[in-house]
Amino acid sequence: MPRRFPPVHALSAFEAAARAGSFAVAAQQLCITPSALSHRIRLLEEFVGDRLFIRDGRNLTLSAFGRSYLDVVVQALRTLTDFPLPHRTLSAQPRVKITVPPTFARYLLMPRLAEFTEAHPDIVVEVFLSVPLYDLCLNESDLEVRFGAGKYPDMVTTRLFGEPAFAVASPAYLERIGGIATPADLNKATLLRSALEQWKPWFEQAGLDWPEPMDALRVDDLGLLLEAIKHGHGVGLTRHHFAQEMIAKGEVVQLFDIRLEAPPHAYYVVYEQTSRTRPEVQLFIDWMMAAYPDSLRDA
Repeated sequence: MPRRFPPVHALSAFEAAARAGSFAVAAQQLCITPSALSHRIRLLEEFVGDRLFIRDGRNLTLSAFGRSYLDVVVQALRTLTDFPLPHRTLSAQPRVKITVPPTFARYLLMPRLAEFTEAHPDIVVEVFLSVPLYDLCLNESDLEVRFGAGKYPDMVTTRLFGEPAFAVASPAYLERIGGIATPADLNKATLLRSALEQWKPWFEQAGLDWPEPMDALRVDDLGLLLEAIKHGHGVGLTRHHFAQEMIAKGEVVQLFDIRLEAPPHAYYVVYEQTSRTRPEVQLFIDWMMAAYPDSLRDA
């Protein structure tokens, strides 16, 4: 039977919590949410079969087992940290870690990223994906692109660009429900939902005093939302840079000439102030702001 090893991310969470004497402080140091840190501690407690901490209200102390186990964990982590790495140099190749929403990565970042890598071939770019509105911690990334309202406390937040939102549907779906001629005809359609692209502001723009839909399919990824629209699940809201290819192919069609010019959500570049002290990160931020000029941001 293969040996079962303790989860390393849980060991580092345990060491940080024990050193800080606080789950909240340890979570901030590791740049994860307190609930994520608590989950890691629970994983480790399940692994060792004993309690590591005694929680008394807001007070957090190590259990007797936790104190003895901490010595072992600290020594193990120190051994890993101090292990000689002869091929690792201090002048490591500069790299930028960026976390972006999947749809932004697919439709907007990848088509342009070669501009940066060709201009700066010495800088390694590492792209990670996050779910908008859910993953609200930078974790180990140097910067993020977030799709949201732009309210991120304690972070440097710069609006990258926003686009008008408009309604689209597949031709097959429109034929199936007998067509849609006016915004009021949407009352016979299935309105696909997304926390990223809410209907209520668009309704107001269209002169409809309707509440936010509360049923039908919900998809909190803009790319998957477009796929659902293309496959005839209903009518949804989208934006030009995501839908232009499907519109050109006739897979979806825009309904009406109504466009919500200032939707609640836009794309923002988000990072900690200290990230800009690294030249490669500053270069990437500057490149992003130039790659998506004012004409695009206000499109």
